Amino acid sequence: LQKGQIQQAFKGIMTFMSGLRKTIGKTHPEYSLSAVYFGYMDMTYFALVPEALKKKNLKIAIVYLHEQNKFEAWLAGGNRRVQAEYIGQLKQTKLEKYQLSQVSPGVDSIVEYCLVEQPDFNRDQELMEQIQSRVDEFIRDILPLLGE
Repeated sequence: LQKGQIQQAFKGIMTFMSGLRKTIGKTHPEYSLSAVYFGYMDMTYFALVPEALKKKNLKIAIVYLHEQNKFEAWLAGGNRRVQAEYIGQLKQTKLEKYQLSQVSPGVDSIVEYCLVEQPDFNRDQELMEQIQSRVDEFIRDILPLLGE
C-alpha cells in the first residue's frame, strides 16, 4: 500500500469503467444507463437498460470482477422477486454459452456471460470495443429468450 499500487490500479479501473459507460452511451443513446458502482474492491459495474427490458424490470449489468480479473455481462432483475421469476422461466431453456444463475443469497444475476478474461488495460480502446461487441451479442441473444 505504501507504493500506492492498489490505489493506482483501482483508479485505473474506475477511469476505464467510466469511459466504457460513456462509449456505450454514445453508441446506444436509446439505452438508459446507471451510474458506475465502484463496490468494495470486489466488483465494479454499471447497468444498461434497453427499452425491451425496462418493461420487464430487467437490466444488463457490465461487471468487472476484481479478484478474477474478468469482465462479465449479467442479465439482472430489478429486485429479487423478478430475478427468481426469470431464473425459473429460463430453467428449461438451452442457453448455449451463457450460464444460468441459481437463486441464492449474494447472487445478483439471472444469466451470466464472460466477456473478457485477463483484460489488457494497456489497450483500452481495443478492450472497450471487444466488450461492447460482446455485450451487443449478449443482448441480441437474450432478448428472444425473453419473448422479445
